[in-house]
Amino acid sequence: MFILGRCIWPGVLVVFFASISLPSFGAAMDDKLLVRLSSAAPMLDKTVLESAFAASRCAVSNGIDMPERLAVIDFSKPSREKRMWIFDLEKGELLLKDLVAHGENSGNFRSTSFSNVEGSHQSSIGLFQARESYYGKHGYALRLDGLEPGINDHARQRAIVIHGADYVDESWVSKYGRIGRSHGCPAVDNDVIKQVVDNLKGGQLVFKYYPDQEWLHSSGFLNCNNRTVAAHADRAGDQG
Repeated sequence: MFILGRCIWPGVLVVFFASISLPSFGAAMDDKLLVRLSSAAPMLDKTVLESAFAASRCAVSNGIDMPERLAVIDFSKPSREKRMWIFDLEKGELLLKDLVAHGENSGNFRSTSFSNVEGSHQSSIGLFQARESYYGKHGYALRLDGLEPGINDHARQRAIVIHGADYVDESWVSKYGRIGRSHGCPAVDNDVIKQVVDNLKGGQLVFKYYPDQEWLHSSGFLNCNNRTVAAHADRAGDQG
């Protein structure tokens, strides 16, 4: 890319060009990057990572801005285990692996039930786009927009956000065999909330996985149904 510039002295005009290199994110969503991510997170189930990658690649190919980072949450794992991974997609590196909570009505030690309904106090699955950071009753937090109609697209009106919580801590695992539960938000340890929010805000992607067969077969992102994805990508962009 070339930038045209001008310097003006009395009676003299100098025109110059500067060449700058910008990362080609569109070309980065390829199998080589998937291999690098898999190597960076060997404890992340390959099926889960491949699903997150496929959904993200489909979103980008249908108009979602290419993310710099991707968070993957595997709700098929019990909450006592670290089940959230955050990747740097430009470098193909793992930035963070940590605990994350599920909703109190999604299950006890494991999450098994999910909802898109306000007041359900259940987690929701699928592909999300992280939006703006803010300070609320839980402190520093991050709003999420669900990108999948009927699956998670009520996330904003449900106030499903990423926030810190004192019940997301290894001490809870030692005492109760699990961490605490939220009202549906993917709450994280207070010690990492700033890192999580600052890495994901501004349009990064968040993928929450569970082997729900209906969702796996119907998701426009997982099956890259161009018509469904494109239509929703337009609506998601309007939310700001």
